[in-house]
Amino acid sequence: MNQTDLYAEALATFDQLFDEALAAGEPDRTAMVVATASLDACPSARTVLLKAHDERGFVFYTHLDGRKGRELQANHRAALLFHWPRVRSGVQVRVEGGVELVSDDEADAYFASRPRGSQVGAWASDQSETLESREAFEVRIAQVEQEFEGRDVPRPPRWTGLRVQPRSVEFWYAGDSRLHERWLYESDVAGVWTKRMLYP
Repeated sequence: MNQTDLYAEALATFDQLFDEALAAGEPDRTAMVVATASLDACPSARTVLLKAHDERGFVFYTHLDGRKGRELQANHRAALLFHWPRVRSGVQVRVEGGVELVSDDEADAYFASRPRGSQVGAWASDQSETLESREAFEVRIAQVEQEFEGRDVPRPPRWTGLRVQPRSVEFWYAGDSRLHERWLYESDVAGVWTKRMLYP
């Protein structure tokens, strides 16, 4: 099996498990942990929602001035973790790779599909900055609602999508007595994909 086939196999396995997560009744199969690191190697992690995935990578949206946005602009690498405990006996999928911005057209189209309240919130929130009170935030929301009353809410200029381009994809399947099954697909610097099994 060649490198292209192996990457296609990894993506097909993800798609199959993603479908199984829906059928199994996972509360939100799109929920994924995104781990980033600053330039001085301080890690941070948070849960976001997967909004698109294909052979180009895995996409989520955020404000570039928030902590994860700042870290990913400084250090263009991220790790993703999906955990679906209801699939089979429990499945985790780990994705690691470089990060790029989605195109403006792609970001505009996704932003336009969001509920209006979420669009307003994207303008009202200074993501990750200190908030003096909830009341102050509600005042900002009201101000944004008034500003865009009667017209479409445009995408904020610093709000966009980030695409994690896989360099490795690992599938972890829970086993009895913690004898789990792990399969790792990874690409080298030349883009050659390999596949191997790992000890649990």
